[in-house]
Amino acid sequence: MNVSAATVNVFAAASLTDSLKEIASGYEQQSGDHITFNLGASSTLARQIEEGAPADIFFSADEARMDALQAEGLIVEGTRKNRLSNSLVIVVAAEGGALVQSPNDLAGPKIKRIALGDPKAVPIGVYARQYLKKLKLWEAIEPKVVAIENVRAALAAVEAGDADASVVYKTDAAISRRVRVAFAVPLEDGPKISYPMALLKDAAQPEAARNFLDYLGSKSAAKIFRKYGLIVPP
Repeated sequence: MNVSAATVNVFAAASLTDSLKEIASGYEQQSGDHITFNLGASSTLARQIEEGAPADIFFSADEARMDALQAEGLIVEGTRKNRLSNSLVIVVAAEGGALVQSPNDLAGPKIKRIALGDPKAVPIGVYARQYLKKLKLWEAIEPKVVAIENVRAALAAVEAGDADASVVYKTDAAISRRVRVAFAVPLEDGPKISYPMALLKDAAQPEAARNFLDYLGSKSAAKIFRKYGLIVPP
């Protein structure tokens, strides 16, 4: 037993669940430290951090949440790094799903319910709204939107048949066999998606947290992020 083993508490976007768990598993074996995760909507996690929840690292799905924490002096200067990107897709149920061939179809009469991460707060919902506004479709689509707590919950709503469609990250669609991608938003057409990570000022284990943050920035971690379809900028 490693007497000096530390527990590092990572607050991370729900869309990073699978990649981070695999990265942590390898890291725990080599470091002896223990990595725990609080996974959810970045907006919820940022609010928990502001309220004093014990967190060592924040890995957000958008810049806005990290900007807010930085403005409040809650992150350690110089540790913030934009690590990943992603792209958007429109998903429907894999079996008997709605006929959607383009974003325009979301505005059509056959689509009644669209599950989205809360477009006012949750990064995936904010990104989806930006994209649909750009296409001048948001006004037609907004009344059909069912606001959901995070991207995984939005995906689950389509899987369960509680929504006809959703806009999720490409990486989330890839992990589900119960949805299919009806339309993939070309990278150049979609919003700029950015996942920044940083060490938090109130980290209980600052040294261990810094070590894991460094590891998240490593080539080994990049390989796993790419395996799950995340974009690792150069």
